[in-house]
Amino acid sequence: MRIRVLGSAAGGGFPQWNCNCPNCDGVRRGTVRAQPRNQSSIAVSNDGKDWVLFNASPDLLAQIKAFPDLQPARALRDTGIAAVVLIDAQIDHTTGLLMLREGKALEIYCTDMVREDLTTGNPLFNILGHFCGVNWHRIATAPGSGFSIPAVPGLRFAAVPLRSKAPPYSPHREDPHEGDNIGVRIEDTASGRNVFYAPGLGEIEPHLKPLLEDADCVMVDGTFWTDDEMVRLGISKKRAREIGHLPQSGPGGMISVMDGLSKPRKILIHINNTNPILVEDSPERAQLAAHGIEVAYDGMEVEL
Repeated sequence: MRIRVLGSAAGGGFPQWNCNCPNCDGVRRGTVRAQPRNQSSIAVSNDGKDWVLFNASPDLLAQIKAFPDLQPARALRDTGIAAVVLIDAQIDHTTGLLMLREGKALEIYCTDMVREDLTTGNPLFNILGHFCGVNWHRIATAPGSGFSIPAVPGLRFAAVPLRSKAPPYSPHREDPHEGDNIGVRIEDTASGRNVFYAPGLGEIEPHLKPLLEDADCVMVDGTFWTDDEMVRLGISKKRAREIGHLPQSGPGGMISVMDGLSKPRKILIHINNTNPILVEDSPERAQLAAHGIEVAYDGMEVEL
């Protein structure tokens, strides 16, 4: 199984277009050691030819350009994207679907709740119906359920419900439902090796622990370093945990969670532009390295 990181930043990318925090200002001026990043998405393949796209970032066209496997040019009109799996209905994970409107009907896999949000509060599926169309495939989140994607044989997927809020435009924004946000276990059926992918992870619920412990690689939420990161910068009044992201540092943070995992390779993805781990020679990055935790970057590849 081959995993390609198309984008490793949180919503807004890095540097964010309107942000002048020390990270964004520093990377623009070249005064900090940091790489620009697109908004988060990964692509997964078993044969290097047909790919499953996990989330469709607003930066999708740039991501395709940077990764020729997604445009293999085998025909007059062609794509290596066989299907799209949506882990939620957030803008930074779905807007890129509009960039795929010139092709065939999109094979989209998502939960009932995500489909509801994308046909009501943010009706992207309805809009796409006037262009390429959408073939929707329901993702179940019941224990023991899983799914395969016919166009990408050799891979098996299992969705895991995560506690989170639906997007601001959702009809049930203040009434969370199972399926608003999921993590996904992706398994190579031949080798049995697997990765657990969850770019939005606000709490380590009991049902997640066995999945994290059994994974060969975990690629999980790296949004914030501290719980009060946005508050201290004066950007927001909400803390990381309030908006569904477990910070890396502090009691019960992602570092302590990762320390309890002996088997998997540990990678943080979906990194907010304010997070000091973006700076490659920062003390925070050194602390992650000391704990055996990697920071995803655009173009990173993982083979399992």
